[in-house]
Amino acid sequence: MKKTDKIIYWTTTTLIFLFEGLMPALTSQTEMAKEGIHHLGYPAYFGLTLVVFKVLGATALMIPKIPKTLKEWAYAGFVFDFIFAAVSHGVVDGIDGNTIFPFIVMAILLISYRYYHKIQHATR
Repeated sequence: MKKTDKIIYWTTTTLIFLFEGLMPALTSQTEMAKEGIHHLGYPAYFGLTLVVFKVLGATALMIPKIPKTLKEWAYAGFVFDFIFAAVSHGVVDGIDGNTIFPFIVMAILLISYRYYHKIQHATR
């Protein structure tokens, strides 16, 4: 296993944790966040539920001892989250930066996923 692989994995995984775990946890109850959920046509409880699962998923990715199956579910959940975020923004507001940004974050997630498996394979 290369040191570079671990650096890439931890850098991308930390970015996902910051974008999808920490930021939503700190900002989900702001008026801007609540208005964003409402603007997309979702009920308020959906935003809160989404934040809970984002925090749980991001935390699962960061803790090394979490079982592999739970990490796989977290990665899958984030892929669905990013796709549905892009679709929601695209349908409501048309194609713009809010539609593209989830795919940028998803690219970071997929790099994390690739290097997670690369490291797991090297440690067997």
